[in-house]
Amino acid sequence: MPATYGEYAVNHENPRFTDWLRARSEPSWTEATDHRFTRELRADELDDAVFRRYLVQDYAFLETLVGAFGHAVGDAPTMGAKSRLTDFLGTLTDEESDYFERSFDALGVDESAHDSPDLTPTTAAFRDLLLRATGRGGYAETLAVLVPAEWVYLAWATAADSDGDRPDRFYLAEWVDLHAVPAFEEFVGWLRAELDREGAAASERRQERLADLFRRTVELEVAFFDAAYVGTGEEDDGGSAATTDGGDRSW
Repeated sequence: MPATYGEYAVNHENPRFTDWLRARSEPSWTEATDHRFTRELRADELDDAVFRRYLVQDYAFLETLVGAFGHAVGDAPTMGAKSRLTDFLGTLTDEESDYFERSFDALGVDESAHDSPDLTPTTAAFRDLLLRATGRGGYAETLAVLVPAEWVYLAWATAADSDGDRPDRFYLAEWVDLHAVPAFEEFVGWLRAELDREGAAASERRQERLADLFRRTVELEVAFFDAAYVGTGEEDDGGSAATTDGGDRSW
């Protein structure tokens, strides 16, 4: 894979900045989108203890993710972009919030356990990455963490949907459904187009910074899935290549 987007673009017809970012993030991209966690989830083989641990941490992460999207609304260059981002914020704070509450009830997670959990090192590192990307960068830097965070979920969920199998447990089935619907696919496509435009226009130095942020986000997605097995007796001996030291080397 060419080290710079300029080199990549010269050798590709209709190049996309986000395609270059995805390729630069390998092998973590494949590890995230075809992880043991997602395979077991779509096969309805995921242990409830693993999903419970995952869901509690994901709910803790949601507040930071909402804040990052809110930051993107402020930085977005057009009213149309602000409107699209605001609409998605409504999905995160309404549909997904309702899903979490019903799933916690079904999984026996009491309110205190999901409202103020002990964060895993991975969750803390992930939150730190989003806060630093939004606080120290601009619109492009925010997109560089939001795009992979959403795109990874679209990738594995649509793969699950195409399998034709549907988990029986509603909290697994609906987690797939939330990320495999056409509206979510369209939104991720729009997010990618925003980053395609911003990234292609950026300086080479900034493009490298965006690639670092994108790659780090994908690494942490892998580590986030891995962490769901820790403490359950179901640890994956293979482990993850991603570190949880709190962030990207260049930040």
